[in-house]
Amino acid sequence: MTQPAPPQDTLLDALRARLGAAHVLTDPDTVAPYLVEERKLYRGTALAVVRPASTEEVAFVVRACSGAGVPMVAQGGNTGLTGGGVPQGGVVISLARMDRVRGLDPVDASITVEAGVILSAVQDAAEAAGLLFPLSYASRGSARIGGALATNAGGIAVLAYGNARDLVLGLEVVLADGRVWNGLKSLRKDNAGYDLKHLFVGSEGTLGIITAAVLKLFPRPLSRCVAFVGLASPRAALDLFVRLRAGADRDLTAFEYLPAFGLDIVLRHGHGTVRPLSGDHAAYALIELASARPGADPRAEMEAALAAAIEDGLVEDATIGASAAQDDALWALRETLPEAQTREGASIKHDVSVPLSRLPEFLETARAACEAAMPGLRVCGFGHFGDGNIHFNLSQPVGMDRAAFLGEWQRFNRIVHDVVAGLGGSIAAEHGVGLIKRDELQRYGDPVGLALMRTLKAALDPEDRLNPGKVVALSDHPPQALP
Repeated sequence: MTQPAPPQDTLLDALRARLGAAHVLTDPDTVAPYLVEERKLYRGTALAVVRPASTEEVAFVVRACSGAGVPMVAQGGNTGLTGGGVPQGGVVISLARMDRVRGLDPVDASITVEAGVILSAVQDAAEAAGLLFPLSYASRGSARIGGALATNAGGIAVLAYGNARDLVLGLEVVLADGRVWNGLKSLRKDNAGYDLKHLFVGSEGTLGIITAAVLKLFPRPLSRCVAFVGLASPRAALDLFVRLRAGADRDLTAFEYLPAFGLDIVLRHGHGTVRPLSGDHAAYALIELASARPGADPRAEMEAALAAAIEDGLVEDATIGASAAQDDALWALRETLPEAQTREGASIKHDVSVPLSRLPEFLETARAACEAAMPGLRVCGFGHFGDGNIHFNLSQPVGMDRAAFLGEWQRFNRIVHDVVAGLGGSIAAEHGVGLIKRDELQRYGDPVGLALMRTLKAALDPEDRLNPGKVVALSDHPPQALP
């Protein structure tokens, strides 16, 4: 008597029949890149990786997997930093083939794209139409828009344009039962009931799979100016930011903070980087003013503001880019910092935010607490100062064993996150929760808020099939660390 095929084989056969065998990957070497996240802190497992080419195919995969009791994890560019896309069994749904720009309307100032479109391609399409899509961060050449929305990505333009959430007009989402919610509207105002799109933005694929989005576009800046300034302290940086915000208003598009150690390692490891100022300073800021108004002069505005700040003793030294190439070179000092820190050795990373008024206090208090906990530790707190988001990273002491240092991650989580919580901040600013902060969220999250999250998860995904074990878990899915 012929034995029935195992349920997993039956599922794979159904997926191959619909998507084509070439788009149902099971070879271990081919699947391997989908199992490890960017920082290589976690390794997952998967039955297969499937590559649908349309929303209808995504819906079919979801229905088939749900019917077979198999969990699913959606992936875009797999550039996430918290393990949110690491599969823990089941099927990886890669949206890379869903890479069409469905439409661009310059009057509506909107663009409709599928989830697999690379972020830089959205920017290029907007630029070709004489417009701007402002979401931008280091992995823009490989990150895909679905992942950016699922994690509510931030980046370097949040100060002027907001997080990914603020750039979404409408979404198309495949739900846990395979139904498709068509919310692809370009409306700027729509109060017809709950604003459902905001449930899915930032949910890390735990409530539904984003397959397409309508995104806001903006006028392209006609002129810009970039400056790099030396400061005496984080407090001076905050005072300068407040002054610039009052004077420049929406023309202030970026205010990025670097500590002295951060600039040191960039100059040590960054290819082609050049010291921007002649002397050394305790803190630095990279500032950009940009305007889409004809006749505006951000350079004159920057020169006047910094001259006054130097005269008042607020700024110790400053340089202003004299060309687009020099502007880009100054930006490189900030954008290459994460890579430079990797080259410097192991680092324990924290992506946190605190109220803007408490930023200097956080930087000083958290630094002192971490340095007291481990002599020789080198603190690198940098990032999006203007919106209160600091990447508070800790570089290993010189000569310390890498594994031994990384083994202290949980201890430093407690030190740093306790300071953040005490200042009314968030332990997850722009990278999401994923696996790495799931248990931390349980410790620091508001109990009522956590209960509401679980209620939403149970309502939209009662069988816990979509990215199980991430953000808030309905069942036990322990993280799988790399050896």
